[in-house]
Amino acid sequence: MTTERLEVRLDADRRRKLEELAEMEDESISETVRLLIDRMYEAATRTRRIQAAARLAALEVEDVPEPEELSRQLNETYSAGNLY
Repeated sequence: MTTERLEVRLDADRRRKLEELAEMEDESISETVRLLIDRMYEAATRTRRIQAAARLAALEVEDVPEPEELSRQLNETYSAGNLY
C-alpha cells in the first residue's frame, strides 16, 4: 500500500479526544485517524445514496417497459437521425 505523510495540527482538546479514541479502539493514533476517515466517508456516501433514493422515489415515473421495449425506444430516440 502506498502511503503519504499528512501533518494535522490539533489543539490540546482535540488531541486529548483523539488519544482517548485511539485508546478505546486499542489502536495507534494514526490507525485511529484512518479508521475515522473511513467511517466518516462511509457515512457521507450512505447519506448521499439515501438522498438520491429519496429523490428517485419522489419522481412520478410511469411504469418502466420491459428491457427489450426500453432498448427499442432508446434506439429510436437516440439514433443518428434523431440527434436534434
